[in-house]
Amino acid sequence: MNNEQRIKEIEKEILKVSIMDAPGSILFGLGLYGKFAANGDAFTPMLNDPSIVNSFLAAGFAIMAWGGYKILTLSREKADLKKSTF
Repeated sequence: MNNEQRIKEIEKEILKVSIMDAPGSILFGLGLYGKFAANGDAFTPMLNDPSIVNSFLAAGFAIMAWGGYKILTLSREKADLKKSTF
C-alpha cells in the first residue's frame, strides 16, 4: 500500500472517529447544562438529578478523551506520511 492510499484511509478513520465522538460531546454538554445552568429547572427532570448529571459528565469526557487521542494519533501518522511522500 502506498502513502497516498494510507492517507485516504486515515482521513476516513478520522471522519468515523469524529462521528463516534459526537455523542460524547452531547453528553458532556448536557452534563454541563445540568450542573451549572439548570438550577433545578432543567428541560427534562433527569438533568436535575446530580448523579445522572455527573454520569453524563464522566461518560462524555471519557468518550471525548478517547476521540481526541485517536484523532491526534491518526493526524500524526498522516503528517509523517505526508513528510515521507514529499
